[in-house]
Amino acid sequence: MDLLVVLSFEALKAVASLALISVGLAIIFGMMRVINLAHGEFLMLGGYAAIVATKAGINIWVATLLVSPLVVGVIGMVIERTIIRFLYGRPRDTMLATWGLSLLLVGLATTIFGNTTEGISAPAGSLQIGDYRIAAYSLIIIVIAVVVFAAIWAVFRFTRYGLIARSTMQNADMAAALGVNPSRVYAVTFGVGAGLAGLAGGVMAPITGIVPTIGAAYVAKAFITVIGGGPAILAGTVSASVMFGAIDQIITYLSTPVIGEVALLAAAVVLLRFMPQGITGRFFRRAA
Repeated sequence: MDLLVVLSFEALKAVASLALISVGLAIIFGMMRVINLAHGEFLMLGGYAAIVATKAGINIWVATLLVSPLVVGVIGMVIERTIIRFLYGRPRDTMLATWGLSLLLVGLATTIFGNTTEGISAPAGSLQIGDYRIAAYSLIIIVIAVVVFAAIWAVFRFTRYGLIARSTMQNADMAAALGVNPSRVYAVTFGVGAGLAGLAGGVMAPITGIVPTIGAAYVAKAFITVIGGGPAILAGTVSASVMFGAIDQIITYLSTPVIGEVALLAAAVVLLRFMPQGITGRFFRRAA
């Protein structure tokens, strides 16, 4: 029984981690239709921001939950203003530009931090469950994911910015006719998506460590999750994260992490074969 509780807890952590990694891309790709191949590098930058801030004496919670998303969010807005704004409606050019951007960011990070793993100690100690001990930080990741998704849902559902952002993404010309500045909305929304990726990097830094090439390990999972979730940004990300995260964790426990990732990819292929519009495109058409 204790083992079952521990395995369930680890599966929830895997789901929460995958959801945090993917939600920023869900906004950039799902809402803005920007194929951002540098998403993994935004996550990497968030991890380094948390590490640098913590080593500078800033409290670890402030570093991971505030410094990381703010730093990467600002970087994302600068990138949108200087690169992405000229490429809307040009998916192939956007892919090439963001791929080049990812290489640039990896090179800069390698030059500054070296090609070694940097990390910070996970806070909060451990929890005892029968004969097993689990990291209390895993529970914190689950709580952070729940709070982040609840906050995003509330912002897009109940605030003026959420209404403006959704209307601008659906019809920028009509929004402009009503006095909205679409260019500014695009910049802020891209910054929010980048900031959420930075938040994921800051949260993951204590348990995975950060290396300049870490983004490559996450960008494919993020795209699989967002595409598998379908058109509803939040509901799709959550439902796909639950499905893929659970499969990955269960197969990893029964075999190896490599086989777990292969099973995740196979599940995504099967899902998209039978549900080309994703989970929410088939079952939750009215979901947010």
